[in-house]
Amino acid sequence: MQDATNEILETRVPARLDRLPWGRFHTLVAVALGITWVLDGLEVTLAGSIAGALEASPRLHFSASDIGLASSFYLTGAVIGALGFGWMTDRLGRRLLFFITLGLYLISTTATAFSWNLESFCLFRMLTGAGIGGEYSAVNSTIQEMIPARYRGWTDLAINGSFWIGGALGAAGSIVVLEPSRLDPDVGWRLAFLIGSALGLVIFFLRTWIPESPRWLVIHGREAEAEKIVDEIETKFRLRGAALEDGSALKPMRLRPRTHTPLGQVFQTLFVAFRGRTLLGLTLMIAQAFLYNAIFFTYALVLTNFYHVPSYHVGWYIFPFALGNVLGPLLLGPLFDSIGRKPMIAFTYAASGLLLAGSGWLFVDDLLDAAEQTFIWTVIFFFASAAAGAAYLTASEIFPVEIRALAIAFFYAAGTAIGGVGAPFLFGNLIETGSRASVFGGYLFGAGLMVLAAIVEMIWGVAAERKPLEAVARPLSLVQD
Repeated sequence: MQDATNEILETRVPARLDRLPWGRFHTLVAVALGITWVLDGLEVTLAGSIAGALEASPRLHFSASDIGLASSFYLTGAVIGALGFGWMTDRLGRRLLFFITLGLYLISTTATAFSWNLESFCLFRMLTGAGIGGEYSAVNSTIQEMIPARYRGWTDLAINGSFWIGGALGAAGSIVVLEPSRLDPDVGWRLAFLIGSALGLVIFFLRTWIPESPRWLVIHGREAEAEKIVDEIETKFRLRGAALEDGSALKPMRLRPRTHTPLGQVFQTLFVAFRGRTLLGLTLMIAQAFLYNAIFFTYALVLTNFYHVPSYHVGWYIFPFALGNVLGPLLLGPLFDSIGRKPMIAFTYAASGLLLAGSGWLFVDDLLDAAEQTFIWTVIFFFASAAAGAAYLTASEIFPVEIRALAIAFFYAAGTAIGGVGAPFLFGNLIETGSRASVFGGYLFGAGLMVLAAIVEMIWGVAAERKPLEAVARPLSLVQD
């Protein structure tokens, strides 16, 4: 531990934040920061939707395995960005990093539109992924620390589900720009990536209204700044008629502020003190990463290769799929705060895994057309979207505040690296064989991972619903009475 001072600090900042009702401030936080998932959904959907256009491009002429490779580069960048920027987020603050990571995304996705060969496309996709990966740690930690405990589960799942709003935007954009009668195919896919640039620029200015996390400030000995931010938030609530209990009546926490947490203590916390929680987080993240990255990055390839859907019509099939992914967290999310984390996480993982196995059997026997396949995937990912959101929720709330961003980064990176990076390339090659049985084998593997994750959740899951973050995971800087 690197103490910022030898003095012990008493603070009511966390309790004051948790007692707030939902208000305009929380909506702003959710929109301005949660929009990250819209961006990621946009990127992933565009990458999937333009697969056919990249194959048909007279300049690039990518193969299915080339497209899978580029997707793997994107995910590799996300892993590197998550770890590097996650470490910086815990040291330098949440606010600074969510501007840096968004800036990297803006530059890189714009550069992708001007790619001239496979190497340049993969490089720019990797840098774009680094920006998005860094966003996950900076943004998730900020949202967790700003949202009151009783709303945290539903809010986090709903925000993660907004990934598929980006998916719908990407699908709509692809329908317009990939239609060969409107634009040259080699121009359309380039314009598709500029959609993300335009959206990201708007988000950059929205974030100027978001303050630094008061919880992070307190841990780093900047109590006066934290108090000022909370005072301003409470003043706005009172001006809108909210009745808040006297903050001085809340129970204070006693902390010994620090400048940073050494990596040795991070390692000890993750792999010794909280090893059961670490195993849980890894299992949930790896399972959902494989499921999503394997299926969605190659979604367009399945439609074009097995169902002979024209590449410029793929967007129409993504709309219902995206709708199921958005509705799952919105409709099931409140149950994670009422019924509880363990039963709901286990249920959504098991349901999506078993449904995927069943749909794979129908696929291998050629019993589905493109519309029926899309409908079944929509139902599967209604549950899988809530499950995936719960994985991020779990990773971001079950570890101490001092290492929260790096913990989120570690689980995102590990899940993506182990469960996600090779999945698109693997499925791209399975699809290239033209064998439904080979693709079915991949589906069964993904289904097995989801069911295994459900079992692990029932054993090691944490009942974090409606509890303050400091009660779920005691701060490392807490001074015991």
